[in-house]
Amino acid sequence: MVKEQGFSLVELLIVVAILGIIARIAYPIYTDYLIKANRIDMQSEMVRIGGLLQKYRTLNSTFLKKEDGNPVDLTTLGIAEQYPSSGKQLYRLALTDVSAGTWTLTATPVANTNQTGNGSIVFNNQGQKCWTKGSTCTPSASTNWDGR
Repeated sequence: MVKEQGFSLVELLIVVAILGIIARIAYPIYTDYLIKANRIDMQSEMVRIGGLLQKYRTLNSTFLKKEDGNPVDLTTLGIAEQYPSSGKQLYRLALTDVSAGTWTLTATPVANTNQTGNGSIVFNNQGQKCWTKGSTCTPSASTNWDGR
């Protein structure tokens, strides 16, 4: 008597159904993780840029360019206005409210990426930061990057 080996169609369908259920649960969790990881990466880059701005002020006693008195910009610091600078851009950076002693750095998600609708990230010269999912915020002593 020959014993047949292999899987029946019902067994294969059950395995495919189980894999489908697992994928349906895991994919949203994975995409949420990627969105959060990209946001944290941008926040780290903003802190690094803040350090470069403070270094510029230490060397020049101001955030204004000595050549023409105009506010320092990201190009002056050698920073690209899109992040990351290579590959698929996820955020656009803007340095605003620059005066002799102040600045505000804002990262806005690029449209049609995973970050779309995730809210702008804001950081200023006082170390104040804010991020609120899906909206824009103003940094203050009571805001943070936790989204609360």
